Amino acid sequence: MAQFVDRATLHLQAGDGGHGCTSVHREKFKPLGGPDGGNGGHGGDIILEVSTQVHTLLDFQYRPHIKAQRGANGAGDCRNGARGEDLVLQVPVGTVVRSEDGDVLADLTVPGTRFIAAEGGFGGLGNAALATAKRKAPGFSLKGEPGEAHDLILELKSMADVGLVGFPSAGKSSLISVLSAAKPKIADYPFTTLAPNLGVVNVGHDTFTIADVPGLIPGASEGKGLGLDFLRHIERTAVLAHIVDVATMEPGRDPLSDIEALEHELDTYADALDMDSGLGDLRERPRLVVLNKMDIPEAKELAEFLRADIEEKFGWPVYMISTATREGLDELKWAMWDIVKRTRKKRRTTPIDEPQVIRPKALSRRGEDGGVEVVRDPMYPEGWLVTGEKVERWVRQTDFENDEAVGYLSDRLNKVGVEDMLRKAGAHEGDTVTIGEISFDWEPTIGGDPTLAGRGQDARLGGTDRTSAAERKRASQARRGLIDEYDYGTGEEADRERWQG
Repeated sequence: MAQFVDRATLHLQAGDGGHGCTSVHREKFKPLGGPDGGNGGHGGDIILEVSTQVHTLLDFQYRPHIKAQRGANGAGDCRNGARGEDLVLQVPVGTVVRSEDGDVLADLTVPGTRFIAAEGGFGGLGNAALATAKRKAPGFSLKGEPGEAHDLILELKSMADVGLVGFPSAGKSSLISVLSAAKPKIADYPFTTLAPNLGVVNVGHDTFTIADVPGLIPGASEGKGLGLDFLRHIERTAVLAHIVDVATMEPGRDPLSDIEALEHELDTYADALDMDSGLGDLRERPRLVVLNKMDIPEAKELAEFLRADIEEKFGWPVYMISTATREGLDELKWAMWDIVKRTRKKRRTTPIDEPQVIRPKALSRRGEDGGVEVVRDPMYPEGWLVTGEKVERWVRQTDFENDEAVGYLSDRLNKVGVEDMLRKAGAHEGDTVTIGEISFDWEPTIGGDPTLAGRGQDARLGGTDRTSAAERKRASQARRGLIDEYDYGTGEEADRERWQG
């Protein structure tokens, strides 16, 4: 027997972006080929797609850890890395996506709708894309961004036309077994049904679906019994059918009190609903009462005695059936179909939603400003925290083993005003500044040309062993005897003593 799973927790890891490439074009007779490093490919997304071919969340119970493909790294000759393949997961109609905190992110009710559950990381830029008129041959590239990693909770709410509600052992499973081809577990003890059962009922040339949920007891809306876990399956049912056991021998039980107790639980649960199913208020949906077990003479006499009282008190149609002898099933089946048909006709007047792609964010991370903010670091008395999606993304892209890349990051931070914000907040030279996962000692920007150094180096971050053009010219003139090696023309002579060891 197939297992029905209506709740699953997914541990998602979208694909990381590929790294950019640092390369210089080298070809015979082209001494100044310039940078030709390609960009890294974007990481693959994890997408939830609504499918009519899936009816349970069983697959996610055995494979909760899901990881998308990583983007390929860039290469020389301006070759961009390939994008990571998107991972598409099929989910049934009626799936609700929640965050770890319980917030509803998406309600997937239209087949074909896609929800981007985790966005892949952007690929890093190669040095060809970073070249400017001032920095003609960058000796660095940007790293790829890591993909989103978080947990999501999936809940399945059945999309049935008729929902059967009632106390345990009222005959709900027996009714769905004789009306449809469903084969639920049937026994003479309470809570036989531990998972919802769905069945398809044929009426002439038409069909409608019927759902059987585990038995409800007083206090189900507060977590007693199994009702709290499965009440959500009747949120989307257009018609509710009260299955009443007229032959029960439990003390304090009678058909009227059973219906009142169940209506109280439905009313309490309706107040706690945080979304609109498109079918209106749960308390205002069509209902009918089914008095079961008419094959018992005492039960039939009681049902005939109470039928008029139930119709007068609640105003709902009442049907007397027996699942054992099949008495009254045809009348009940066609009565259900009449209500379902009217409900479907009413829903056709409302516009039908088209499949769409749902993103958890209004803008992509590339388009977000980030809202840069400087605050005190609670971990360090003399430390500062710089927050903002943009600056944190820049830090993740930086290769801190490359001085030129670090200098480029410094220029970017200074351009958005991070240094001015630190200065206004009261930061001093040498204070610890943390951006994302990186902490460093803050030093105000030192003037100078960052391009006066070799590839991979920045003259502002430390000394450089690169000889300038003026120094090379002076050394050439000294070798030819045109000038004194130690005379700088200012009236002062350089120290002529050599270190002797």
